[in-house]
Amino acid sequence: MANKITVEQTGSPIGRPERQRRTLLGLGLTRIGRKRELEDTPAVRGMIAKVAHLVKIVGEK
Repeated sequence: MANKITVEQTGSPIGRPERQRRTLLGLGLTRIGRKRELEDTPAVRGMIAKVAHLVKIVGEK
């Protein structure tokens, strides 16, 4: 069974580079307060690191 990680969007992509906007969309985050449960993989961790100022990790399983 793969580990899961819950991510919540805390910042707005308005005024941010297109690359950061696309990273948020790739994580499935479209608005502030939205939470997503994702597979805990190196790729997902890398995406979170790229937009760490716009998201927070709220839970790990």
